[in-house]
Amino acid sequence: MDLLVVTVAQRPDLADSVNEFDDWPAFINQDKVGDLYYADAITAFPEFVQLAFDRAAPDRLVAKAFSVPFSWAHDPDERLPAGAWDEVILAATHDRLAGRKGNLVSALEISIRRDLRGTGLAAVMLAEMRGNAMRLGYSSLVAPVRPNAKFHQPDMPIEQYAALSRDDGLPVDPWLRTHVRAGGRIVGFSRHAMTISGELAEWRSWTGLPFDTAGPVYVPDALVPVHCDLVHDYAVYCEPCVWVHHPLN
Repeated sequence: MDLLVVTVAQRPDLADSVNEFDDWPAFINQDKVGDLYYADAITAFPEFVQLAFDRAAPDRLVAKAFSVPFSWAHDPDERLPAGAWDEVILAATHDRLAGRKGNLVSALEISIRRDLRGTGLAAVMLAEMRGNAMRLGYSSLVAPVRPNAKFHQPDMPIEQYAALSRDDGLPVDPWLRTHVRAGGRIVGFSRHAMTISGELAEWRSWTGLPFDTAGPVYVPDALVPVHCDLVHDYAVYCEPCVWVHHPLN
């Protein structure tokens, strides 16, 4: 595939393509902090929204990547935001409103069209994201990585899961492995990278599950169980992540 990767800042005429596909589980899209970013990402952070097309089919989006700049006073090898994905979005929004550029770039999402998954495009888009951050003058890209096979081990703590390795020393998790191969290093963890809460009727509509038993509920594609409270009619999901630092110089 002859890939063309551009930012929305470079090609604003392609901005509408960003909504061509969205394969995230329904419950993931209920993160209210995420709404703060995605509601106007293409106008607020156009230099950090990247779109990929096959030059042979330029009207069909094949992959997309979202990142965001934010201010951080600590060494990213030693400390990154405890609130991870949600906290980065809030920090970036505060920076934008205050007119600050930020000194780190955080990955937020890399998505591949479903029929092209497993073709290596994710690694290509990660390299493009790294290159874009470098071109914009940043020396570090950080990523609150959502380990994409963690849902097979929902009861395993995130630290233990991230430590699982193959015979070659690389992480067992495919997405973590891609980051490490690209030059990233695992530097920390968050147990609440994003928090999604709602009434039980909402969770039933998002998942198709009954949510009729108090305690942990195992939801397909969720990295950890969702906590269900029948007495107070709500359930809450705190998704963990693995912090990865990509030095760019």
